[in-house]
Amino acid sequence: MDSDSRISISLLNGIGATTPERWDACAAPETADGGRALDPFATYRFLSAFEESGSASAAEGWDPKHLLAEDEATGAVLGVMPLYAKGHSYGEFIFDHSWAQAFERAGGYYYPKLLSAIPFTPVTGRRLLVHPDADPELASDAMIAGMTQVATENRLSSVHVNFCTADEKERLVKAGFLGRRAQQFHWCNRDYTDFDGFLADLASRKRKNIRKERQQANAAVSVHAFTGDDIRPEHWDAFWVFYQDTGARKWGTPYLTREFFEIAQDRLRDDILLVMAEIEGRWVAGAMNVIGREALYGRYWGCTEHHPCLHFELCYYRAIDYAIEHGLGTVEAGAQGEHKLARGYVPTEMHSAHFIPDPGFREAVRRFVKHEAELIGEEMDLLGDFTPFKKG
Repeated sequence: MDSDSRISISLLNGIGATTPERWDACAAPETADGGRALDPFATYRFLSAFEESGSASAAEGWDPKHLLAEDEATGAVLGVMPLYAKGHSYGEFIFDHSWAQAFERAGGYYYPKLLSAIPFTPVTGRRLLVHPDADPELASDAMIAGMTQVATENRLSSVHVNFCTADEKERLVKAGFLGRRAQQFHWCNRDYTDFDGFLADLASRKRKNIRKERQQANAAVSVHAFTGDDIRPEHWDAFWVFYQDTGARKWGTPYLTREFFEIAQDRLRDDILLVMAEIEGRWVAGAMNVIGREALYGRYWGCTEHHPCLHFELCYYRAIDYAIEHGLGTVEAGAQGEHKLARGYVPTEMHSAHFIPDPGFREAVRRFVKHEAELIGEEMDLLGDFTPFKKG
């Protein structure tokens, strides 16, 4: 694409309005070699699973309006962007409920808003998905301009780009968005050859505590790891029970439908690692992970019986085992959870960007995110002093 090319921007009423080939040419071009996707959640198969299962739909407040950028002359796809008209702020993990309340107290309508994110997935990844043959700056700027134009013309309160990369946040800020910081806890692989190699990096007391937790968990249950064709429908039957229990306790209503897990068995099982705990033939707990090209992403956990340290074993330690064995650089264990710190997961900065057309509201949000960023920076510095790793 040369600099004189004109770019057309359109909105897709669902991922099914384009083809897997056109979408994934932008979202996962690295899979052309047969390998895994860098951003597995942004692939056509994941986004279509959310939509076809009814998990992310207009009825659930996730109205798909994915953005498509094309060369006007040739029709060649230049970039895509997952985009939703949101009727609420649930399932996002970058919290703006207080913004909505303030805007509506002032007489405005906060919803619907535009959101570029992966539904129910607090995982960093590219949101400006540019085709490798396109000019990255021209295509990215065109998609950003398209988003903001849609919001302005439709008098929407805001546009949000959640869990974007640091580079994308910088580009969005230059385009008039407000940058925002958040924090998670990630495990980083320092070229470990086995779990004992990881433990050797820890202070003695922390190392002993982790060994004790693993012994307690494995004394109570038998743990099995399944991926690909080893995952069977009966595993999903058990996991659905676990997921419902956790979802009901945390969110009131689970975000994913039962059909999502049926679709996962059909087309996502090669992307998934299920870690299941069994006692005398009964599945009693499970953790679901998604496998990326460079990272393992912990997503859901649940149980029907409580056993000491089982959550740590299935969600954190088995994920580390898998990452080491398969040469993955990172384990992202989901949002929140300072208890992860003692288990080798370190504070990691997350990014989002927010476009607020109303000048008065924008100034209030600007002050909010500035103060919030200072607090998060102080907290990350403090927590960094309490990691379990040997000092020096």
